[in-house]
Amino acid sequence: MDDYLQRWGIHPGFHDMFGNWHAASAETINALLAAMRVDSQESVETSGAEVRIGWYGETIQIDRAGELELEDGTSLRIEASLPPDLPVGYHWLRHGDREARTLIIQRPAACHFDPQMRIWGLAVQLYAVHSESSWGIGDLADLKRLAGWARELGAGALLINPLSAAAPIVPQQASPYFPSSRRFRNPLYLSVPRVPGADRIAPALAAAIPDIRSLNQAARLDRDRVFACKMQALQQIWEMVGADSGFEAYQAQQGEDLQVFSTYCALAEQHGGDWRKWRSEFRDPASAAVERFADAHQDRIRFHAWLQWLLDRQLSDAAAEVPLIQDLPIGVDPGGADAWQWQDVLAQGATVGAPPDFFNSDGQNWCLPPFIPHRLKESGFRPFIQTIRAALRHAGGLRIDHVMGLFRLFWIPEGFPAGSGTYVRYPADELLAVVAVESHRAGAWIAGEDLGTVEPHVRQRLQENRMLSYRLMWFEEQLPRDYPPLTMAAITTHDLPTVAGLWSGTDFTAQQQIGLRPSRKGYEQVRQRLKQAAALDDRATVEQAIEGAYQAMAASPSAVLVANLEDMAAMEQRPNMPGTIDQWPNWSIPMPEPLERIEAAQLPRTIAETLGSRVSAS
Repeated sequence: MDDYLQRWGIHPGFHDMFGNWHAASAETINALLAAMRVDSQESVETSGAEVRIGWYGETIQIDRAGELELEDGTSLRIEASLPPDLPVGYHWLRHGDREARTLIIQRPAACHFDPQMRIWGLAVQLYAVHSESSWGIGDLADLKRLAGWARELGAGALLINPLSAAAPIVPQQASPYFPSSRRFRNPLYLSVPRVPGADRIAPALAAAIPDIRSLNQAARLDRDRVFACKMQALQQIWEMVGADSGFEAYQAQQGEDLQVFSTYCALAEQHGGDWRKWRSEFRDPASAAVERFADAHQDRIRFHAWLQWLLDRQLSDAAAEVPLIQDLPIGVDPGGADAWQWQDVLAQGATVGAPPDFFNSDGQNWCLPPFIPHRLKESGFRPFIQTIRAALRHAGGLRIDHVMGLFRLFWIPEGFPAGSGTYVRYPADELLAVVAVESHRAGAWIAGEDLGTVEPHVRQRLQENRMLSYRLMWFEEQLPRDYPPLTMAAITTHDLPTVAGLWSGTDFTAQQQIGLRPSRKGYEQVRQRLKQAAALDDRATVEQAIEGAYQAMAASPSAVLVANLEDMAAMEQRPNMPGTIDQWPNWSIPMPEPLERIEAAQLPRTIAETLGSRVSAS
């Protein structure tokens, strides 16, 4: 049975962080096989998919001769080997039987990366930023302004939270890491005044501005009100102006995938954001009922496609100021657009998470459906290719959340406790090859968030592929000056205390007040780590602690150092409190000051000068 499970990628159990072995129960194994839609007697050979990885510059032997259909549409006769100058990309080798074919992923030696790169980047939660022109949430005009300011400060990159699309309904999904689609973006981030034709509805906008601007003063983001305001204005512009030839070109470039996404949006407006609850005839994107719906609602579908074109234009405009580093969530909403289109490739009845560890003794369930490994392979890895390609659009780099998922993911059967899951193995060689191809094409570097339970060989594989590992001061026992060079280093993340919150103790107190049980010992260990790294004593002010922390970070040889905007604003509240739903306003806390005041403050400049001196000295 163990051999059979390995062929499907299912681990018979796992070791936790304490070294204890947890055998997967028969119930867990059977549930995961069901989620993969195989039975216990089915042979993995039925998948029939063949994949070969070629390395640009090397001659790769093949087993059978055939006709190689290149990605650009041309063909090449192959007898015994792949030519070393085969273009980087995805090609199909067809054998004598036209149904028999092999996917050839011709990859570069490594991801795009400049070995001399030593930069610092500003990390922002864009939704939390607000300027005098914002409509209650940070938008792409604010991003352009932030990017220009970051460049003036000497930053070499601007790291942003995922801008992924949510379902176009209220309530709006707050978490950037639970997207409806990882390929398309959220219209909440559009700057309406910068939309072509906005001047045509100037009187209506002027009348609404007082109410819209009042949203900037709220203590919590009100995404639903922002969504209503923006969608009303955008609909008026669409009806009065429509789109130009640039939109038509964008539609042609994005093709069927944009059409399917936009159709989902139109259906979601009428039937709700979870396609699994729609009438049965609408659950299949290729059904006759969906085709009839699309014919009857062409204008609304074009409207949603137009929103994506506007987002693409405004994002491109911001990226011209400084390289943007995108952030890729580990998965998608099981009821969302990507899951609707790719339901045959995603597990049904299982989600991903993490096994028990030091911080979560019961394990974690992230409620995101995983790709089924053999079905992803059968698809020619198309969903994964599209996801990485979309994430790298207008990007100078990409942070892959939970990069260990390229190797294995912790699957949890639906209805089971999080700790009752087990790992499922993924075709890491092929997935790494795809990342390398897309990185090469985009000219963008890749960082993998490798925090948590990491297999010993994972970081070695990342290094071989020139993917940056991740280092956090809050987690590392070694000082920043001892971090490896091939890393992206930061003090904290959106899920952890800010420097101000840690040093003042307000973060610990906040956890207690909302009913969590934070570890006093763990808190003191992290605080001691900050004291040691920054050479602080207990009398240091919050601002001194922040400055000292970044002085310590400046000594790191890491290729990329990250400065959080929350630290630049001496903000005590963290953006997200793991383990909470309603107790904490996750992803809804605005920056304490408008962008204009943050730009004028001294602390951001002090941090920038500290990190800039490190770069200039290299």
